[in-house]
Amino acid sequence: MAAAVMDKDFKLVTPDHLVKAGGDVTLPCHLSPKTSAVAMEIRWFNGRHCIYLYKNGHVTEGEYYEGRVSVNTQELQRGDVSLRLRNIRWGDEGVYTCQVISGEHKEEGRVGLRCKSPVSLL
Repeated sequence: MAAAVMDKDFKLVTPDHLVKAGGDVTLPCHLSPKTSAVAMEIRWFNGRHCIYLYKNGHVTEGEYYEGRVSVNTQELQRGDVSLRLRNIRWGDEGVYTCQVISGEHKEEGRVGLRCKSPVSLL
C-alpha cells in the first residue's frame, strides 16, 4: 500500500525564468523524483485553453496549435513532460500551465514564454 502512495508522490519542476524563443521552443517540465508519466494524464494550457492533452496513450491538440505542439512520448518514461512548440507566433507569448494527473494526485507547473523579435536590431 505504501508503494502505491509513493508512485503518486511527485512534483512538477519548471524553470523559474521566462523562456525566450523564436522559431521552435521546448517549454521544460519534468516530474521529480523521476517517475514514469506514461500512464498519467498530461495537459498543457495557454491561459484557459487546453492546447495539448495526452491521456491513455492518445494525443489531442488544441485547434490553434494543431501540428505545432508535441510531447516526446519516449521521454515520458523518464518523467519528462516538456512541451515542444513549433513555428512560434506572436500570439503564443504568455504563461503556459502544465498539469499532470495520476489518479487523485494532480500537480501544476507554469512556464512563461516570450517571443524574440524575428528581425535583429543590430
